Amino acid sequence: MSGASDRIRHSNAEGRAALIAYLPVGFPSVERSIRAMVAMVDAGADVIEVGIPYSDPVIDGPTNQIAAEAALLAGARVADCFAAVRAVVAAGASAVVMSYYNPLLQYGLEKFAGELAAAGGSGVVLPDLTPDIAQEWLAAAEAHSLDTTFLVAPSSTPERLHMTVAATTGFVYAASLMGVTGERASVGSQAERLVRDSRAAGAHLVCVGLGVTTGAHAREVATYADGVVVGSVLVRCLIDHVNEDQALDALRTKTSELARGVRGES
Repeated sequence: MSGASDRIRHSNAEGRAALIAYLPVGFPSVERSIRAMVAMVDAGADVIEVGIPYSDPVIDGPTNQIAAEAALLAGARVADCFAAVRAVVAAGASAVVMSYYNPLLQYGLEKFAGELAAAGGSGVVLPDLTPDIAQEWLAAAEAHSLDTTFLVAPSSTPERLHMTVAATTGFVYAASLMGVTGERASVGSQAERLVRDSRAAGAHLVCVGLGVTTGAHAREVATYADGVVVGSVLVRCLIDHVNEDQALDALRTKTSELARGVRGES
């Protein structure tokens, strides 16, 4: 079990879901993005998803795309994620990297896995890689004791669910709806069924993301999932506030709201 898996289980043992918070490294700058991640830890996030900006983020909606494009233009690179991971772990949370497969492939799978493990990272979330073609990455991850999280969706067949659950070594990421990331008025109505089906397929930890925007959403999802994944609404805090102090205040406020939500508080 990785640090992230342990943290999720510890949260569950406290009678609540874990809060998994996403931000891309490098937006609006590498240094500011790292300070923002630490601020989320201070405000109650259990696990930080450190995003690697990518030019073709197929699962990301407009908010995350804006941040990723700006980060790339500002010079953010794959290696910047390791500094972010170290800072998150030093602040007391667990860190996983969220990345599309191509950046890792270009960096070198073995090199990336070794450096992530050395930085204290727990694993990687790979939204565009499926288990049936992931053997090379899985070998590198296993060699460095890293977890690999794959995604399941409301459209996943029973066969696909079983294959994905069997290959996942961290938490299973259940996409609450078909589509891309983004802030929404409600969480996908099929999310609870997907969590139930994933557990029936053998999943030990299932976390739900896509569309979680408010503390009420987090409270709802926490009643049936092991963890709640939130991204776009947190990225929005950095987009809407050019001033860093204001951005961090907004980020802490929203993270605290979500942290109360996973605890069943209003």
